[in-house]
Amino acid sequence: MSELANQLVIAERAEVARGVRLLLADPLIVERGAPEMFDLVRRRRDPIAQWFDYFCGWTLIVEPRLGYARLVKVRAYPDQTRPARRLRSGRAEFDRLRYVLLCVTAAELFAAPVTTIGLLAGRVRAATVEDPLLDDFDTATRAHRMAFVDVLRLLESFGVLAVVDGVTDSYVDSQSAKVLFRVDATLLLRILSAPNGPSQLGVPAVEVPARLDEVLGELVRERRYGPAAAPGRHADRSGVSDAQKNLWLRHSVFRRLVDDPVVYFDDLTDDERAYLASPTGRQLLRRAAEHGGFVLEERAEGVLFVDPDAIATDTRFPDDASTAKVAALLLLDTMSGAATDEQLRAAAADLLTRFPRWARTYHGEDGAQRLCADALAVLRSFGLISVRRSGLVEPLPAAARYRVTEIRTTDDTEGPS
Repeated sequence: MSELANQLVIAERAEVARGVRLLLADPLIVERGAPEMFDLVRRRRDPIAQWFDYFCGWTLIVEPRLGYARLVKVRAYPDQTRPARRLRSGRAEFDRLRYVLLCVTAAELFAAPVTTIGLLAGRVRAATVEDPLLDDFDTATRAHRMAFVDVLRLLESFGVLAVVDGVTDSYVDSQSAKVLFRVDATLLLRILSAPNGPSQLGVPAVEVPARLDEVLGELVRERRYGPAAAPGRHADRSGVSDAQKNLWLRHSVFRRLVDDPVVYFDDLTDDERAYLASPTGRQLLRRAAEHGGFVLEERAEGVLFVDPDAIATDTRFPDDASTAKVAALLLLDTMSGAATDEQLRAAAADLLTRFPRWARTYHGEDGAQRLCADALAVLRSFGLISVRRSGLVEPLPAAARYRVTEIRTTDDTEGPS
């Protein structure tokens, strides 16, 4: 093979690896918002799709003419660490009202390819009034209009809505605001990433709250695995073929490796641990890491894929971009072992006392408690702590990767180390 051919092969592998990690960070890439990312995925879509299909059992849909790439990710269990967020400075999580409005708005967007914010709000209001299980959407209430705008801005970020004229935020101050949208109904259909549509389940709406876990489980149930994918260590898997079992083991393990910050062996089933320890499992671990651009890190307690370029994630740790993440690192550094909630709250209060001009939104009567809670939520989401039934917070093995050597602030550049 010539030197030029070698360079082309190396360049292609690098682009495939980058495309894999880009899609893990953002499973929906729209050409209008990220033309360079979309072009890379479009050009290398076949090997990228093969990587996801073989290792994770996920489908990659690339529509060059329509200008989007959608990785259809499926998890066996709902992931509560990635809620929809308001695209405002605080990036607060969606509440029940916003989730309801998101679902109803998405349904009403199929009515026309072009609409105004007023017409759309009217249809959403009518739909909520007609459904006895939903609270009415009141367009005369500012809080409801703000929630509606948060939903529209999220859909804009997905590429489902495009503003032709006007400013979406203007609707918060006035329900007579003039905003014209173009609707991409084809892309809207791709937003829901579930093997089974909600309408196929046949569960009466009044029964959904009481059977929510069952409904969510049915939405993500993949029939190709049969009972092999049944949740629980002691589930009945009789009648499972070897092909189904091996396929499920491969996909379940690699889904966790690319989706979770760290995979602990204690969190895996006996079959999954045996699969990773087998010659085939170890060979696939190395191949998946190499072709995906990851560094494979193996420890006695678990294994993780490290992205040296930090492309494959939508959130980072450590990271000084948010107060909660800074506090999480500082609290983690105080934990030499298991700690009580009272000890951690005291540590958070000490941080607020030592740095009075930092974390101002947490100053107040319950500021230390809120800061501690938010910091622990960050640590849990990155697999760095566990909370025992007794309430004790225990650092997990991956927490040993982090240590604070020096604290610097804008007020004291020579802060304590």
